[in-house]
Amino acid sequence: MDNCIFCEIIAHKIPAQLIYEDAELIAFNDIHPRAKVHFLIIPKKHLVSLAECTEQEQELLGKMLLLAPKLAKQQGLQHGFKTAINTGRAGGQEVWHLHLHIYGDGV
Repeated sequence: MDNCIFCEIIAHKIPAQLIYEDAELIAFNDIHPRAKVHFLIIPKKHLVSLAECTEQEQELLGKMLLLAPKLAKQQGLQHGFKTAINTGRAGGQEVWHLHLHIYGDGV
């Protein structure tokens, strides 16, 4: 997708503090953290938002959600964390590539 900052990160054209990568997903620290720990999990497949996902993305979405607690624990959030998927302009979405926020203070 042209002009998508997350696609540029996926292609390793823009640097990011990666914490995970496999064939379908990539995770990296948020550049504007809202908590002590704040990272994103994004699919490598360009999906504009959760609202545009179909049953074809069901397995990928499940993989994202199951990866979240594993990475949260590795990043020091053993006692809990928050997740958010901002969807659409009214939902606070700023980057038009599906992404899952995971954040917390690790206390």
